[in-house]
Amino acid sequence: MKIIILGAGQVGGSLAENLANEANDITVIDSDGVRLRELQDRLDIRTVQGFASYPTVLRQAGAEDADMLIAVTNSDETNMVACQVAFSLFKTPSKISRVRANAYLARKELFGENGFPVDVLISPEHLVTQHITRLIEYPGALQVLEFSNGLVRLVAIRATEGGPLVGHELSYLRTHMPRIDTRVAAIFRKDRPIIPQGDTVIEDGDEVFFIAGTDHIRSVMSELQPLEKPYKRVFICGGGNIGQRLAHTLESRYQVKLLEQNRDRCVMLSENLRKTIVLEGNAANKDILLEENIESTDVFCAVTNDDEANIMASLLAKRLGARKVLTLINNPDYVDLIQGGEIDVAISPQQTTIGSLLTHVRKGDVVNVHALRRGAAEAIEAIAHGDHRSSRVVGKRLDEIKLPQGTTIGAIVRHNEVLIAHDHLRVQPDDHVVLFLVDKTRIREVEKLFQVGLTFF
Repeated sequence: MKIIILGAGQVGGSLAENLANEANDITVIDSDGVRLRELQDRLDIRTVQGFASYPTVLRQAGAEDADMLIAVTNSDETNMVACQVAFSLFKTPSKISRVRANAYLARKELFGENGFPVDVLISPEHLVTQHITRLIEYPGALQVLEFSNGLVRLVAIRATEGGPLVGHELSYLRTHMPRIDTRVAAIFRKDRPIIPQGDTVIEDGDEVFFIAGTDHIRSVMSELQPLEKPYKRVFICGGGNIGQRLAHTLESRYQVKLLEQNRDRCVMLSENLRKTIVLEGNAANKDILLEENIESTDVFCAVTNDDEANIMASLLAKRLGARKVLTLINNPDYVDLIQGGEIDVAISPQQTTIGSLLTHVRKGDVVNVHALRRGAAEAIEAIAHGDHRSSRVVGKRLDEIKLPQGTTIGAIVRHNEVLIAHDHLRVQPDDHVVLFLVDKTRIREVEKLFQVGLTFF
């Protein structure tokens, strides 16, 4: 596939790396020549220096025969205009745009048939807010991913001594919880992936990915670590787009405080949020945190635009007694360094956004993609089409499907019914199949499984 990416920042660069490794023809446009050279030194891609929405620059990048344009510059206006230029001048078939400002997102009539010709809108702030909200809904989880409109979820959790399953074989789970169906999709032990079998023993410290119907998530979590009490009090550091969205989403169910440095922003937030207590000040100020009873806070979320400020505020809050700390980290090099110590969960906006973008790039009928473990692993939801003559999966039992190494099927959703994967299950047309890949370099092989041909033998 020939893809033009506008913007060589964290998202554009990470996306180029993901797609270039999958044998796509990638061109990246950016006005920053240094960034482009850094990308070209690492990746087999083409780069064009220039203003991303200019027709001459897009033509130079090969827009006339491009299959897809992905606009992820830091400017909403540049992204939207670039989609318009690609449509009007080059008839580019598929156009994806990152749009951050809620002033645009709130007016749906701006996009589509009578507005900017954007086929897919991506809002990083919305995606990050969803991600954080799920972590707060499931205390103790490292990642919570939805498939099939929330019917089934994939959860990452750290196995902790005291969980009934820790120290036992996985087969013990079925005898201990006979009425709850779940499947462990993968285990990461000291960053090494393990494909689980019935005799695999869960060890203290394992990062376990399991899949289950949404109603059963908490029950399965309780098998892997002592179940935490539900959160009540949330403290948000940073009143930018993400902080405001997060407060708006949580304030009807939790006691929310929001700390913001800028006075004018505080006034705006207090006028737009109904139940959230808005505070003016710096989260690095110990006295402010103590005054606001940080020791009784269940979750401290640092979501400013400054990684260092987020890290320092989170460390301070944790040492002052905050129960759980979630920290927004834009620099991917920091994520592995800080997560799992005093900072409980490091959240990468790039990985959250890239998963959503990849959904629209994958071949076959792929309706959900989630990047896992900083992009090393991947979970996808693919729809099975065709019949036993035209499909490699339809009509076959799960144990008859030749899956790429390191790939497991976790669940099938059929007519809104969640079927946890077992060997005897047969794939039927229009089934939604949820797969987990510990090695995402195998994604092309998985895509081929779900592509319908004239005949397969």
